Amino acid sequence: MDTEATDADLLARHVEGDPDAFGELVRRHRDRLWAVALRTLGDREEAADAVQDALVSAYRAAHTFRGQSAVTTWLHRITVNACLDRARKAASRKTSPVDDTERLEQLLEPHESASAPAERNDLHRQLLEALGTLPPDQRAALVLVDMQGYPVAEAARMLDVPTGTVKSRCARGRARLLPLLTHLRPESSGDSKEPAPGRNRAQGTSVPPAAGPRNTDPPDTGPSDSAAVKGGGGRA
Repeated sequence: MDTEATDADLLARHVEGDPDAFGELVRRHRDRLWAVALRTLGDREEAADAVQDALVSAYRAAHTFRGQSAVTTWLHRITVNACLDRARKAASRKTSPVDDTERLEQLLEPHESASAPAERNDLHRQLLEALGTLPPDQRAALVLVDMQGYPVAEAARMLDVPTGTVKSRCARGRARLLPLLTHLRPESSGDSKEPAPGRNRAQGTSVPPAAGPRNTDPPDTGPSDSAAVKGGGGRA
């Protein structure tokens, strides 16, 4: 496979019948898709299933892509909506924390994170529980902007909502998290300043999903870009 080919080229080749093109596209983007899914859902199994659902949707709907956004934006949008769909369905279930040191502690100032392993594990648990209290839409916005470091405009394209909606969801999410996280800060620290959006871009992921969808049936007549995204999951 030509590693110099653009994402759009690979998607076009896939539509034309190239059996390797979609796998290369997945290889390029799976780590970031996995990171978004894991941080949005907080559960490895759910995240892997959401990414798999999204890849199957993208595989089948590739012929509907019209280039109105970057391929990576299109893939992230499908993945985020697949995550939101699963998050809404699992809203009444409590998920287990995962061992991810890049998690919500990044919403706090670096010096405020506990250093002792036992305290650190407890901090992770409380931070994950706090994130889990947010509505899925607010959680997704915070994950994209504050944790993945995407500009608000790009996050808006991924979520298929106006930039103002992303800003308001982030603001409401931060406001809801603040009282839940304040007790984790050292008593001697009087600084409750929030970090700047985009500062905490995660570097690296663990155990990414397989490099291709489970279902590799050839694509058939499908919906438009926006409709295909809906198929990947719920949307605002």
